[in-house]
Amino acid sequence: MTLDTQTAYIGLIGLIVLERLAELALTRRNARRLHRRGGVAVGDTHFPAMVLLHTSLLVAAPLEVVSLQRPWLPWLGWTALAVVLATMVLRYWAIVTLGDRWTTRVFVVPGEGPVTGGPYRYLRHPNYLAVVLEVAALPLIHSAWITAVVASLLNAWMLRVRIRVEEAALEEAAPYFATLGDRPSLLPGATGREEHDS
Repeated sequence: MTLDTQTAYIGLIGLIVLERLAELALTRRNARRLHRRGGVAVGDTHFPAMVLLHTSLLVAAPLEVVSLQRPWLPWLGWTALAVVLATMVLRYWAIVTLGDRWTTRVFVVPGEGPVTGGPYRYLRHPNYLAVVLEVAALPLIHSAWITAVVASLLNAWMLRVRIRVEEAALEEAAPYFATLGDRPSLLPGATGREEHDS
């Protein structure tokens, strides 16, 4: 039973790796389109660390499962899998809403205002909410709790940097906070612009 669930988990991680590769192809295509409209990438100093974090997550989770013989706990595993599936729905809702403005890097096109449809009606950063939940839930599908805790802490720090860089760049390009400042950043019910100013 342990071998079967470990194999299934490693297969799931493999599928997510393929999904990430597809997203990289999409982001390259969108970056070319944004460049043609005068878009520029900004605040890239944090980007290599972000790539390293997400790559390490996809290596560390199955490594912890296999090397430390983490058990498959159905109540935890199925719940965590449901969370991961929900994050994919939220992530792709955001990607479809942003269209060719979605990239893994921070791109701004001077004069283009922020997107306000789809999940952006409710949150300034729905995609990052999906990332927070996925980073925590993906390792827990097979009880890799050390990876879940360490990756979540590092991701919290990374997103704090990323959101500040992104919002500053978007505000410089167009009236970002005048448009979205009344919406919470990540969690429904949280404050709006005050999160940025804190």
